[in-house]
Amino acid sequence: MKAGPDTKRTRPYCISLLSRTMAEPSAGLTDHATYEAFLDSQVAPIDLFYLEDEDVARQLVELGYRGNGEAVKREDFLARKAAAEAQRNAKAVTDPKPLTCSHPDVAKTPLVAALAEREQANRDGKLATIIYVRLRNARGQEVSGYVDYSQRLLFEDMTPFFIGTRALLPKHTDLSFYNWETQTSLVTASENFEIVTDAYQGLVFKSKLDRKMINVDPKKQPGDYTNRVKIEDPAYIQVVLYDHTVRQKP
Repeated sequence: MKAGPDTKRTRPYCISLLSRTMAEPSAGLTDHATYEAFLDSQVAPIDLFYLEDEDVARQLVELGYRGNGEAVKREDFLARKAAAEAQRNAKAVTDPKPLTCSHPDVAKTPLVAALAEREQANRDGKLATIIYVRLRNARGQEVSGYVDYSQRLLFEDMTPFFIGTRALLPKHTDLSFYNWETQTSLVTASENFEIVTDAYQGLVFKSKLDRKMINVDPKKQPGDYTNRVKIEDPAYIQVVLYDHTVRQKP
């Protein structure tokens, strides 16, 4: 009896199915964003040619008949992906990014030295430093403001500051900004601090990390777990650091 077209098409594929099992290594499971993407990576063009059904091809991979011959269920895929992600996160902790202040050409100025001393603690979240700076900008205008040091470290490359090619200027996006010539005044909450205006205390910053208040009025105490440190630097009219030690949650 002469074989029909369906028999001709299926027989060589069955032979191929058996011969390719365990023959082709699969790509790393964690290289794929979804379980379906992993299954698709194990489906060869010849599979779709003979099967003419993507879902059936995926089922063959899931059962271990295609790819590397290993039956990988959705739960196994998700578990392995989560484990790989945890391993990557652990490596990031054990291999931290080098400190910006470790640059070989770091400047030897009072403010650079003070912030270099505090960089690691601010990156680790153990310390939250607010920097008050007052200086003249490139136009000769006197500007001042309060800067969330941890936020600057997180979102900005501070290498130019640490090597002495750029001053630490307050920006419109910092906790506060004031231009003494144009009278421009702005306040903005940051990643670590909320803005609190009080008729009695004036401008106060509230830590989002432990809810403590930081009072920047020089005539008053700065608050619990906060130290006020003045820095004398000839490049600036005035510099004051408010070092808030973040209380760790029990």
